[in-house]
This record gives sequence, C-alpha cells and structure tokens, in this order.
Amino acid sequence: MTASTASVQRSFRLSRATSELLDTAAESSGESRNGLVDRLLGEAVRTERHPLIRFRAGAAGRREPQLVGTRLLVRQVVATVRGHGGDLEASATYLDVPARVVHAAVSYYAEFTDEVDADAERAARIEAGERARWEREQAALA
Repeated sequence: MTASTASVQRSFRLSRATSELLDTAAESSGESRNGLVDRLLGEAVRTERHPLIRFRAGAAGRREPQLVGTRLLVRQVVATVRGHGGDLEASATYLDVPARVVHAAVSYYAEFTDEVDADAERAARIEAGERARWEREQAALA
C-alpha cells in the first residue's frame, strides 16, 4: 500500500438527510459506505479544483475524468494534444471544443498524471483484447 492509497481515520458529522442518501446510494451501488464516501469526496474535491471535470463510469465500471459538456475523457484530450505537438489551440480546433476545455484537461492531467496514464494504458489493453477477439471471430467465419 502506498502513502496515497493508505487509509486515514477521520470523523465527520453528517446531516440525517445526507446520511440517509449515503446509505441508499451505498446499498444500490453495492459499495461500502466508507468506499462510497471516499470515492464521492475524492471526486468532489477534484471537481472543486478542476470545475470543468466530472467523473463517469465507463463500460467496465471504472470511473474516469470527463470534460463537462462533452463526451471527451481527459485521456483522449491529452492524446490529441500530444498528437498535435502540444498545441492546445490546434487540439481544440480538431476536437471542436473551446480552448479552455482543452486547457482544463491538460491542467487536470498535470495534477493527476499517473492516474490518467493508467486509465490510458488500461483502455489500450482493452482495445487490443477486443481487436484480437474480433480478428478471431473473423477468422472463424472465413
């Protein structure tokens, strides 16, 4: 366990309404209350620091940072910026989004590089696996 993933004991008082919402959400999601609170609080603090970022669950259930008002994941925007040699304006034009949106993705990436890179690597592995499966299906049909 690394220092960033080690848990720390904290005590919070919640309103009854918030506590009931938490219990209901934990029950419906299958997450523990502690796990749910950790995830929601972590996402809320990140959203406070990066207001154009929200989190969504992907097909595999993993939550990734996404840009508000778009369907773009931070990892996708970062890949586009890299493909444009670091040119944020060119990337914004290519993605057909305002430059501030591209800048928001880069700002988030600068703070959470390891996590975004891990998301990109995971997505690449899934893509490769799906491609291999499709190729096997095509070969079986030939």
